[in-house]
Amino acid sequence: MLKVYTYSGCSTCKSATKWLKANGVTFDEKPIRETPPSVAELKAMLKARGDLKPLFNTSGQDYRAMGIKDKLADMSEADALKLLSEHGNLVKRPFALDKDAGVFLVGFKEDEWQKALK
Repeated sequence: MLKVYTYSGCSTCKSATKWLKANGVTFDEKPIRETPPSVAELKAMLKARGDLKPLFNTSGQDYRAMGIKDKLADMSEADALKLLSEHGNLVKRPFALDKDAGVFLVGFKEDEWQKALK
C-alpha cells in the first residue's frame, strides 16, 4: 500500500491527499513530524531518485536553522539519512512510497503522481 508522509499545515500535502482521494488511490497517511520515514525507506527513495538533496525540505525553517545547506556537501550518505529519519521537518513533503509497486514520489507534481499511480 502507498504510504504518504504529510504535515497537517502543508498546503502541498493537502493538495496531494485531496488528489489521491479524488483518484481513488488507497493510501496510509503518516504524520511526518511525529513519524519520519525510516532509514530503509529513505534509502529506497534515494536509490529511486538518485540524489540526496531533493529529499531535503530546503525551504523549511529547520533546514535553515540547522545550517544543512552548508553541511550537506560534507555529510556522508549514512549521516544524512539518519538526520532525515530523526527530523521529519527536514524531509521534503509529501513523501510517498510503495516499494512493492515501485512508487517513489517526493513533493507533489500532479503529472508525476498521475504517471506513477495510474
